Amino acid sequence: MARLRDRAHGCPWDLEQTFETIAPYTIEEAYEVADAIDRRDYADLRDELGDLLLQVVFHARMAEEDGHFAFADVVAAICDKMIRRHPHVFGEAQFASMAAQTASWEALKAEERSAKGESDTSALAGIARGLPEWQRALKLQKKAARVGFDWPDVQPVFDKLHEEIDEVRAEFASGADHARLTDEIGDVLFVCANLARHAKVDVSQALRHANAKFERRFRRMETMAAAAGEALPDKSLAEQDALWARAKREERGGD
Repeated sequence: MARLRDRAHGCPWDLEQTFETIAPYTIEEAYEVADAIDRRDYADLRDELGDLLLQVVFHARMAEEDGHFAFADVVAAICDKMIRRHPHVFGEAQFASMAAQTASWEALKAEERSAKGESDTSALAGIARGLPEWQRALKLQKKAARVGFDWPDVQPVFDKLHEEIDEVRAEFASGADHARLTDEIGDVLFVCANLARHAKVDVSQALRHANAKFERRFRRMETMAAAAGEALPDKSLAEQDALWARAKREERGGD
C-alpha cells in the first residue's frame, strides 16, 4: 500500500483516494464477507477477508501519511481493548452468568467513552450513527432491553406489528402525505426488527435470503417465458403471477 500511495511512482487511482472515498468500499467488502459466509464458500471467504483487510490497511496507510497513526497502532489498540474487556480471561475477574459478563462489558465501554470525554450517560449511548438503520434499530432495542424495557415474549410483538400495519392501512385510506406514510412504515420496520430479535434471527441474513429467493424465482420466470418464445414484460400480471407460482412449485419439488 505504501508503494501504491507513493507520490512519485504509485498508482494514480490509489493516490486520489481519501478516507471518505474509501469508506463505501469498506462497507461493501464487509457485506461481501457476509455473503461468502452465507454461501459457505470458504475459498471465496478467504479472498473476501483479504479484500476487507486491504481496506483496513488502506485507511491505516492514509492515517500514517497524515501523522495520525499506523497499522501497528490499529493492531495494538484492538489487542489492548480485547484484553481490557475480558478481565475474566486475561485477569482474575469471574462472572456468575453471561448476563453478568455482558453487564461488565457495557460498563467497561461506558468507562472508555467517559475517558474520551463523552458525557452521554444514557443507556442508549455509544450507538454509531453511521450504521445501517436496521442495525441501529436492533442496537437501540437491545440496549433498552438491558434495562428492562422490552416485551416479555414474542406475542406482544405480533400484536404491535398488527397495530402498526393497521395504522399504515389507515394512513393510505385517508390519503396521508408522504411524511405520514414514512413515519408509519418506519414503525412497521422497527417492529419487524424487534420480531427478528425476539426470534434470534439475523435481520440482514433474513433479508439477504429473501432477496436471493426473489431473484432466483424472478430469473426462473424470465427463463420460462423465453422458453415459450415470449418476453416477460409482454405478459399480463396474471400470466406473470402464474409463472411465479410455477417457479415456487419447482423449488418445493412439486413440479
